[in-house]
Amino acid sequence: MATTVPEPAPSSEHLKPGLSLFDSVTLVAGSMIGSGIFIVSADITRQVGTPAALLMVWLVAGVMTIAGALAYGELAAMMPQAGGQYVYLREAYGGMWAFMFGWTLLLVIQTGTIAAVAVAFARFAGLMWPVLGSNLWIGAGGAGGAGLSGERAGAIVVIAVLTAANLRGLNMGKWLQNSFTTAKILSLCLIVVVGCLIAPNPVAIRANFHSSTAFLGSGSMSIAGAGVFGAAMVGALFSADAWASVTFAAAEVRNPRRDLPLALAFGTGVVIALYILTNVAYLCELPASGNVDAASVVGRGIAHASSDRVAAAAMQVVWGGAGAKVTAILVMISTFGCANGLILTGARVIYAMSRDRVFFAAAGRLNRASVPAVALVMQGIWAAVLTLSGTYSELLDYVIFAQLMFYVLTVSAVFVLRRRLPGALRPYRAWGYPLVPALYVVAASALMVDLLILKPRFTWPGLLIALSGVPIYYWTTARARAIQ
Repeated sequence: MATTVPEPAPSSEHLKPGLSLFDSVTLVAGSMIGSGIFIVSADITRQVGTPAALLMVWLVAGVMTIAGALAYGELAAMMPQAGGQYVYLREAYGGMWAFMFGWTLLLVIQTGTIAAVAVAFARFAGLMWPVLGSNLWIGAGGAGGAGLSGERAGAIVVIAVLTAANLRGLNMGKWLQNSFTTAKILSLCLIVVVGCLIAPNPVAIRANFHSSTAFLGSGSMSIAGAGVFGAAMVGALFSADAWASVTFAAAEVRNPRRDLPLALAFGTGVVIALYILTNVAYLCELPASGNVDAASVVGRGIAHASSDRVAAAAMQVVWGGAGAKVTAILVMISTFGCANGLILTGARVIYAMSRDRVFFAAAGRLNRASVPAVALVMQGIWAAVLTLSGTYSELLDYVIFAQLMFYVLTVSAVFVLRRRLPGALRPYRAWGYPLVPALYVVAASALMVDLLILKPRFTWPGLLIALSGVPIYYWTTARARAIQ
């Protein structure tokens, strides 16, 4: 039987609704678009091998993402509260499951992603400012271990600047989000237009699309092949992740019952369409397969692009050496906006946990700008620690399984709450119910099984990280009852 979470303590402090539909859409799209779309297609291509399979991976991952977002829309309109997904899990399954999600989000998912995209910003900024590529100090673990480098210092500055900006209030945070999301969408449109229409590479066109064998490949799909395809989807799914972040800030949306479902559907739809078109642009500039030892960018192809920087390689075909700098600017815009969206929304989950008395009380207080200042600072400090430790990348790999588990549980909550609360107000009902949410649950569960088989060293640690929140939850709830 699920333990009941104590009711939040009464307070005169309230988050102020200030997000319009446009602001909500930019939170969805801006949080999704980070550095992944510029990089992960190389690894996907190495796994699946053909242009058709590359596009199919992105398409299937995109359909899953949109299906999940459509289901979340019902929950968001039904419970437009700060914390979003945390609240849905609490109402469907009880406080323990909600805390496990919030704990994993704070420990790794949100903070680890903030650290990763901030480092990506600094890494590409190093092409413009070489000092960011220098080693100021490295710990005993070497360049990959704990310590401070120019790159990591740059990442911490990004985290600090964006945290400080969001401490000034919702208006500053949403202005940054709107500006950088608009810029990054235009950046992807630039890649699509240049790659597909203005300057396609005839060599790549012939290699990828000249014959059905080149495009589709000659092998038949087998169980093993399906397993590889599923494993390859991980990069695409997590390049399209963080779309649920807008639900964390639901209490600050002006018309949440209408705008949240629209923002989830429209934001994910636009991003997935851009992702697929961007990969078509890559295929118009670079052969899918290539030779790792090839001297030219075209010869290395998508699969063996230098450091997996597919976008840089594609733009280099068009603009030569200047293409790398153009791409660096695009990635910097993308990662800066992504980090801002994650910082803005993630603190609201910490705030919601505190209001439920399962986390530090100070994290549930708002500053004069009506934002959860302590939660923002705590999140920023931990993200900086992960940056210095150099472990954020490994930790993100580890929580892939846990993240999928929470998605499955949340989409399943639509079924649970339809049965438990049939008369509850539902301004929006999940499109395609019950088929579309059920297919999402089946597909995501199959992917979880696939990862357990093919990548066990990444799945079990992630589950353990999530489970580590269980004893902490029982300790905090017992402490809260003792204080009452």
